Amino acid sequence: MGSAPAPRSDAASGVAVLSVVDSLARGLDGVWGITDSCGRLAAMSPPASRADLPGYQDLIYPTLKAVELLGGSAQGREITAKVLGDIGATEDQVAVTYDGRPKSVLIDRIEWARSYAKLGGALESPGRGLFVLTTFGRELLAKPEGEAIEAVADMERQVRASRSRARAGADQVALSDAEEIEDEDTDWTDALLNRLHQLSPEGFEEFVMYLLRTYGLELTRVGGTGDEGIDGIGTAPISPVLSSRVAVQAKRHDPTSTLGRDVVALFQRDAAAAGAERAVLVTLGRFSEPARKAATVTTPTVDLIDGQRLCELVLEQEVGIRIVPQVQEAWFDRFDRQG
Repeated sequence: MGSAPAPRSDAASGVAVLSVVDSLARGLDGVWGITDSCGRLAAMSPPASRADLPGYQDLIYPTLKAVELLGGSAQGREITAKVLGDIGATEDQVAVTYDGRPKSVLIDRIEWARSYAKLGGALESPGRGLFVLTTFGRELLAKPEGEAIEAVADMERQVRASRSRARAGADQVALSDAEEIEDEDTDWTDALLNRLHQLSPEGFEEFVMYLLRTYGLELTRVGGTGDEGIDGIGTAPISPVLSSRVAVQAKRHDPTSTLGRDVVALFQRDAAAAGAERAVLVTLGRFSEPARKAATVTTPTVDLIDGQRLCELVLEQEVGIRIVPQVQEAWFDRFDRQG
């Protein structure tokens, strides 16, 4: 993310995602909406600008509810997908981007909501990209919904006030390392997705094959430019003595795009015809919720790798990424002793 958002609904920063797809094919209602006090979207005509989307403040409570419904902990991408579904967001709404930047305004605001929930002590992150409800977070959600929303709003105001004091120099207590990590994540993931999108379709397929091979898959590339079927076929190791036949498809779509269930279903058909027991579908954008459901209800099941997950895999294998050590000076403040 970029600089901290102002306390209003047109906050800027970002994460790249989603474009318009046929919403009827995915079981969506295809209408735009406005938000109520919980950030849920109500039907209306298409908004003219991003100002009609919910502000990050309205998305903090839905974010906490999403983590609770996911079992008390979840990866960032799981939380984002859950919130989008819970507020009834359409692909059109998520496709609204910042001027000159392919970043989804709505998903960016969900990211900020998650960051504020963490800065306010309702969430914590024991590992990169993993979030857990704290005792305080559970106490908030145990309240009646109206009271909980008011308490969350009060928490957000306190965090915002703390940030303002820190920026003004009146408070020398540094903000949480979590916010710095959020900023770093957004910067490098955006740069990586944009660079991968600059590759030719063939180049992106080759990159995906290379990355999957670093995880032990043995693949043979098939197909070519414009191919709608399988891009790679081979085996994935299950154990030292077992493997599974796997089919791979790489979609070099714009990072703001969304793949629907029709794409998954077509790939499943081709993978089954090739005798694959498992399949891997990779895109720079994201998958709709119906697409994710389709990936698991029919064989071969498909492991979906969206843009965010792709970035995580690249970082894990340090492929084209240089990890630079950074001293987080504020972390050492806890050991300072007076006198």
